[in-house]
Amino acid sequence: MRIEVMYAPAPHELHHTVVQLPAPATLGQALAMCDWWLAMPSEHRQALQAGVWSRACEHDALLRDGDRVELYRPLRVDPKEARRQRYRRDGLRRAPRSAGAG
Repeated sequence: MRIEVMYAPAPHELHHTVVQLPAPATLGQALAMCDWWLAMPSEHRQALQAGVWSRACEHDALLRDGDRVELYRPLRVDPKEARRQRYRRDGLRRAPRSAGAG
């Protein structure tokens, strides 16, 4: 099976590895084939969430040919707080209503 493994450790930085595994294979087995995953400190690996095609999964989840395994970093800022900060910084930016809208 051909599996893609993706991880963005920082903005604008991406680890992308394609691995070949015999069926049946698990998410954990796909990660174990990635050198950058094995080189990561254990506590860092444990802090990451994993998923397949943007759906959270455990490491024992079975994969299908062509699946994309993704690793998700913890959020640094609460999304609501980030919006508040952007609003304070940038103000309200709305497109003006057109004369025909109504």
